[in-house]
Amino acid sequence: MSRRKTITVALTGASGLPYGLRLIEALLAAGVRVWVLYSQAAQIVAKQEMALTLPSRPAEMKAWLLQRYPAAPDLLEVYGREEWFAPAASGSNPPDAMAVCPCSMGTLAAIRHGMSDNLIERAADVCIKEQRKLVLVPRETPLSPIHLENMLELARLGVVILPPSPGFYTHPQSVDDMVDFVVSRVLDQLGIAQTLTPRWGE
Repeated sequence: MSRRKTITVALTGASGLPYGLRLIEALLAAGVRVWVLYSQAAQIVAKQEMALTLPSRPAEMKAWLLQRYPAAPDLLEVYGREEWFAPAASGSNPPDAMAVCPCSMGTLAAIRHGMSDNLIERAADVCIKEQRKLVLVPRETPLSPIHLENMLELARLGVVILPPSPGFYTHPQSVDDMVDFVVSRVLDQLGIAQTLTPRWGE
């Protein structure tokens, strides 16, 4: 039997939480095993941007996500920022890929410098050292030279820098369409088949 693909999704305090939640939804719908990591700042953003109250306890967050995006319980695990025994914290059990979506500039800088002060940063560090696909979806504008230098250094290490820049050639009719455009590009980078948006020339 083929091993089920595992993707880590980290939600940070950058604006753009709808991208991260839609990514989790799409991965679960595709039958992918998902490890979710989230910061306290992501909870604040969820309240501000989507009027959602994300549970603070990982077990409650898992139940909340499964209620919102029905899937087999064994497809989803949620870990707190200090759960150092989570699989994603070790190179002996890394995921197939990881997406930080959305990715704050603080998280991006910490990943660039290998800080590993919390589980999100450590999981990203593991992906880099184990040469697993790491996709960062940084949401900030304008970008300072510090931001750009951090992104360039990570890109040189093989990290995918994927700003959430919706395309308009698909003629989006709603905000959800624009969210799907970005999420579809993330899914492509993660190697997950998707049909969220039409492909160019089709």
